[in-house]
Amino acid sequence: MSVRHFLTLKDLTSAELQQIMQRGIELKEMHKRGEIYEPLKNQTLAMIFEKSSTRTRISFESGMTQLGGHALFLSSNDTQLGRGEPIEDSARVISSMVDGIMIRTFGHDIVETFAQHSSVPIINALTDDYHPCQLLADMQTYQEHRGSIKGKTVTWVGDGNNMCHSYINAAAQYDFNLRIACPEGYDPNMDLVAEHSARVEIIRNTMDATENTDLVVTDVWASMGQEEEQKLREKAFADYQVNQAVMDNADQNALFMHCLPAHRGEEVTAEVIDASDSVVWDEAENRLHAQKALLEFLMTTAK
Repeated sequence: MSVRHFLTLKDLTSAELQQIMQRGIELKEMHKRGEIYEPLKNQTLAMIFEKSSTRTRISFESGMTQLGGHALFLSSNDTQLGRGEPIEDSARVISSMVDGIMIRTFGHDIVETFAQHSSVPIINALTDDYHPCQLLADMQTYQEHRGSIKGKTVTWVGDGNNMCHSYINAAAQYDFNLRIACPEGYDPNMDLVAEHSARVEIIRNTMDATENTDLVVTDVWASMGQEEEQKLREKAFADYQVNQAVMDNADQNALFMHCLPAHRGEEVTAEVIDASDSVVWDEAENRLHAQKALLEFLMTTAK
């Protein structure tokens, strides 16, 4: 059987993504009941981190343990990856010894090159262009709280970053409409927007973009590697804060999500992130359950 990779949401079909979402909900319920389920017993997931992480490392490492497998943490400081070994060579060697590879890195071309030369599934745990694993958790969270997101309206507020790009892909894969509220100069990849123009639009005014929307999502104004731009970004994004007025403008049943970590008082107010319609804590926990479903899907079918 050919090896499947998960570099963006487009690597799976809409039906497969629905299958993984439902399986994530099932695995979550099994975990809450204390059931032991170990389909990945004696399998190893190599976790390559070139960017720091809290939720990604904990969720993948705990997930592999709960599924009966082992997670191996690899940083660029501790391996030949940080000493100039070609990615192609690293992919061949590492994949010959493990059953799956998860990568959290900078350029998206790195995970693409790994996938081309790996004999086991590659999972994109974040690149500068996409963050598909977070979307698995977000979509599961919406399903749990409000049912199907199909036909709903989602508003992304803030930078046109990797999360925004994955929400664009999600709009197509999960069949919802996406409004992007971002300042000029911080747009997402416009080729990606054009490709999905039937369901994605950019709206400069935050209140216009959030009117009667079903889900409001944001992220930090300065992502990892952009800290030196903080002051400039604070000025550019001053009108793109998710506050109570923004949430009041949305549908009365609208939810708020944030992939975390959050900077209260910047991209979101404390009042919003700690409110009853904020599901950020369930969203964070669902990284574990959604990714367990992904690991099961990729690493059992790969055998």
